[in-house]
Amino acid sequence: MSVPQPPEPIPGARLLFSLDPAVSHLNHGSFGAVPITVQRAQQRLRDEMESNPLRFFTQGLVDRIAHTRRHLATFLGADPDGAALVGNTTTGVAVVLQSLGLRPGDEILSTDHGYGAVGLSIQRECRRTGAESRVLPIPLEATDEQVVEAVREALRPGRTRLLVVDQITSATARLFPVAAIAATAREQGVPVLVDAAHVPGMLSATVAGVGADFWVGNLHKWAYAPRGTAVLVVAPQWRERIEPLVVSWEQESGYPARLEWQATLDYTSWLAAPAGLFTLRSLGADRVRAHNAGLAAYGQRVVGDALGVAPTHLPDPGGPEVAMRIIPLAPGLATTVEGARALQQRIAERIATEVAVTSWNGRGWLRLCGQVYNSPEEYERLAVRLPPLLAQR
Repeated sequence: MSVPQPPEPIPGARLLFSLDPAVSHLNHGSFGAVPITVQRAQQRLRDEMESNPLRFFTQGLVDRIAHTRRHLATFLGADPDGAALVGNTTTGVAVVLQSLGLRPGDEILSTDHGYGAVGLSIQRECRRTGAESRVLPIPLEATDEQVVEAVREALRPGRTRLLVVDQITSATARLFPVAAIAATAREQGVPVLVDAAHVPGMLSATVAGVGADFWVGNLHKWAYAPRGTAVLVVAPQWRERIEPLVVSWEQESGYPARLEWQATLDYTSWLAAPAGLFTLRSLGADRVRAHNAGLAAYGQRVVGDALGVAPTHLPDPGGPEVAMRIIPLAPGLATTVEGARALQQRIAERIATEVAVTSWNGRGWLRLCGQVYNSPEEYERLAVRLPPLLAQR
């Protein structure tokens, strides 16, 4: 099998970012990167806030937040009345969990591809309420049909109070068939929460097309928004039950204002988020998606070849727009969370390359991302430098 050709670069895209040019940034999925124009838009908002804090917070801010919410919800293909701005996906998950009213005998079902912090949030809520957390193992090579069937068999109507499933998994860079999963759960009367942390900006799919009870995604990863910008979308039948983690002055206004207003929170990241969408649209959203996915696939193959991984053993995310890919590491490498973090730091320090290293199901995995500021040469350099580094263990 021949190595796929890298996509053509998008002219001038690298200059939109203030990233250190001495480092290869191949891990966009963890914290994103904010374009310079978006940084400046947020700074102008901060200047406005600091010039007269009382006026900024008390004259029209709630309306400005609502206007931003409608703009972002429209981009996501979500009902603006059902959307609420939150700090990040993990916060949105915590809001849903504590709004369910769990009791002893209830259970929350999730998969072993779930994000670690979300798993910790589920465990805490179960300890607090006496509910049970159950994790469904899904083989990495499972087909969409097998995933849906595994979920169908695992649901326990009357006991399973919530199914939590990722749309794009963080640890394994896998695209899950969330619409089919949500439909299956709906047949059995089980609500579904979709962790869509990586979806906004990466996928063209709409929130409405998923059909979940709850959907939450970050805009500060692939949609170029400032960090701390996410949208929680809630189906109509749940909205009045959603409570904020902290009660503030908009509590009596109902959802979504009661969720969004958190007193002296710095709202400038939310208000500047449309500038990120403007950047994405200016570059061409479809063009960006195709470029990023193609570059990630190229990087996976080039680095995989260098590590001696056969192409047939390189996981396929199952979607043409997925801009993250994983590569299995040799047995014994990064088999624990601590080991993965240590290896990730070694790669950053020794070869000036930022990647994600994860431990999943007892094996270490290297995750590479593709973004408009990346070039094929960065993956090629990693392919040359990484094998000697790994051999030093």
